[in-house]
Amino acid sequence: MSRQHQFKAREENILAMAEQLLLESGDGDITLDSLADQLDLAKGTLYKHFSSKDELYLRIIIRYEEQLFEINRIDDCPSAGVARMIFQQLFNPQKAMLLNQIEERLAASVTGLNRLFGELYDIRRQRLKRLIDIISSYLQEQHSSLSTRDYLSSIWAMGQGGAGLLNSSFYQRYLGRRDTLRYAFVQQILELPSHYPAAEHEVMDEDMQELVEQIETESEEHRNTNY
Repeated sequence: MSRQHQFKAREENILAMAEQLLLESGDGDITLDSLADQLDLAKGTLYKHFSSKDELYLRIIIRYEEQLFEINRIDDCPSAGVARMIFQQLFNPQKAMLLNQIEERLAASVTGLNRLFGELYDIRRQRLKRLIDIISSYLQEQHSSLSTRDYLSSIWAMGQGGAGLLNSSFYQRYLGRRDTLRYAFVQQILELPSHYPAAEHEVMDEDMQELVEQIETESEEHRNTNY
């Protein structure tokens, strides 16, 4: 294995272990000393890959976004794509909630990470465009008058709310089987468009292009924002 491949493999191991420690920490924070100990690396080796702990956290978030993008790129029926959109939030709710909290903290308080935030938003923009395509196809398949924007918002709301519920130690005592609850959320999302049947000859999904253009505009604004 070349040095470059060894470097990338070690970096992937660092990111995977750091993510695991974050999920185990319970408070969304780890120390680089504990990370180095778990990997049996010198702390200085970590700095060859990441200039700071904040950069490490942001790289974990980027890695997660890349994984979601690859999942959403699966080219099968629109209903399966919609189901994956919400299930990926519900499958590991602790991870979804924790990384979102860390990202909000970094965006609000950390400087000097413009390039990495730009990379994150570029990947997210690509994923969001893919989600819009999936949603549009499913709404047309269902002959629904529900707009792409409203359906996407509904999926996010139910996914985020469901993740919060599944991640709550208090409510978990009353939920029963988590797999049946996940299935119920997915079924509700898949059935939602049928409650908004389109009238004959009604133009469907007319806000799709506007939504795509909005994503492009906001992405450009993110590139010009200092973090």
